[in-house]
Amino acid sequence: MERCGLGTYGAVYRAVAIQGSSRPVALKLALHPGDERFAREVELLSRIHHPSVPRLLDHGSWLQPGALPHPYLVMEWVEGVSLYEWAHVRRPTSRQVLHALANLARALAATHAAGGVHRDVKGDNVLVRAEDGRVFLTDFGSGHYVGAATLTSPPFPPGTPPYRSPEAWRSVQLPWRASTPPYAPGPADDVFALGMTAYRLVTGDYPPTPAPMDAESRVWSLEGPGPQPVRAVNVRCCAELSELVSRMLSVRPEARGSARELAKALEHAARKAGPQADVPLFDREGAQSEDAEVAHRHDVPRATGRLLPSWLVAASLGGAVALGAGWLLSAQPGEEAEPRHASAPDDGKDGGTVAVGDTALTAPVPVVRKPSAWSSIAVEPFPKPIPGQVRPDATGRCPGKEQVPINGGCWVKLAISVKDCDEDYYVYKGACYGPAIRKAPPSTSSPAADAGHDIP
Repeated sequence: MERCGLGTYGAVYRAVAIQGSSRPVALKLALHPGDERFAREVELLSRIHHPSVPRLLDHGSWLQPGALPHPYLVMEWVEGVSLYEWAHVRRPTSRQVLHALANLARALAATHAAGGVHRDVKGDNVLVRAEDGRVFLTDFGSGHYVGAATLTSPPFPPGTPPYRSPEAWRSVQLPWRASTPPYAPGPADDVFALGMTAYRLVTGDYPPTPAPMDAESRVWSLEGPGPQPVRAVNVRCCAELSELVSRMLSVRPEARGSARELAKALEHAARKAGPQADVPLFDREGAQSEDAEVAHRHDVPRATGRLLPSWLVAASLGGAVALGAGWLLSAQPGEEAEPRHASAPDDGKDGGTVAVGDTALTAPVPVVRKPSAWSSIAVEPFPKPIPGQVRPDATGRCPGKEQVPINGGCWVKLAISVKDCDEDYYVYKGACYGPAIRKAPPSTSSPAADAGHDIP
């Protein structure tokens, strides 16, 4: 019926069956032939049966004359908006947020009981259904389960850096060595990501990222205090919700508890919390308090200067290209990404990544011609420049010999196959590209930080 969005690995369509029910379904089609991620997602979804996880209805290979087969899967269609958009529009109370988080924790508990991990829990991977307000955990394209083959390069599996746990970041030793075992996320990582989702939901912003390149990341050390409670940022938040968010964001994974234990605690808090839990978390303008800056932060959730784009951070720690220390510090001091709403249909939403494409359901893309399922494979979107990226000069040329000007930024064609071009990079005209980043400014603390040139 229409293409609703495009992700790194696939396109999502609103579709109906040729025969049978006229109810819409979500058709997810791979951009690359034989993409094994789809088979892994199908297997994981077939193991999960929970009312807050969209049902897998069908799967197979899309055959086009003269082309290789592309895998697809069909899921239950959820008519709704992303969790952050829901909060912006509905102005929920702490009690309503407690109920929503409890349902998500139950969905995670079902995932973990099936031997799986989601690995990309975040607000744009949560849909709130319009008809009854039920929340759905979506986009299992980054998920994993016991026994599944590893499809991505170390040090990290797919995910979104602001939601990545402190223990995951601590597992990476720089300089990165290819022989180092990759980090394996577990249920505690999903619980942490749910806590980070709740933090942004209640405050409209992220706490300091656990990424070691963040000067404030020391709060996430084993001896650190963790981030300040959400109640200290948004005084309208009830004490019970604030305490449980802090529990999910515990520096030590064992202190978070299991998703099942957390669900019980959230449900109990929703029942027992006092009148404060029924106060809307935001006023009619989207503010949490009289502070206008806090109000703006919720109205337009932004990527703050301390957060690097997901693929920039991931690429800086290793992968297909050997990178210098200058890459880690490539974002210039004080630079910020252009403020965008969490549901904006671009590359900057929710920490910077979109997995296979479920999140695109909340961000419809205007269709300029009659849509077709195969059109997704021919269309290869390219992002806008990021902070710290080299830009073309007035004549439209990039300074480096190997740099190519695309969509206002300078990019470098990588010597890797399209199949290995994961969410850290971008596919363009049948090749894999990475951003050319300006050399970092001289460091006053580490001579190594001056190393490197404009690199992808």
